Amino acid sequence: MRVALDTNVLAAAFATRGLCADVVRAVLAEHELVVGPRVRSELWRVLIRKFGLPPEAVEKVDAFVAPYSSDAAAPPLAIDLRDPDDERVLAEAVAGGAEVLVTGDGDLLDAAERAPIRIVSPRGFWDLLRSPEG
Repeated sequence: MRVALDTNVLAAAFATRGLCADVVRAVLAEHELVVGPRVRSELWRVLIRKFGLPPEAVEKVDAFVAPYSSDAAAPPLAIDLRDPDDERVLAEAVAGGAEVLVTGDGDLLDAAERAPIRIVSPRGFWDLLRSPEG
């Protein structure tokens, strides 16, 4: 399965231990990671500002994520979200061929029924992986 992870899921995975780190490990081991250009650029900002990682550590994270980054053109989707950045993250996931977007963003999760791909929380994705159909 091709899996897109949003910025905060990736940032939490690299900056802390816990469910998001487990999700990233599972995706890397069993699936195909998709990282859009918006998520990749936001990752720098979040890791430095929110988690206080030094730029050298963020460079290593970026080098790790780079091979999974897609530069696929992301045409706008016919879905209206409150935050244009969320629209772009979703559009990039779709353009990258993702089948699922894992996010903790409430606006994206609220739009899951209208989205062209499955949108789940990290816990929802973890449960999906462990279910018989996962």
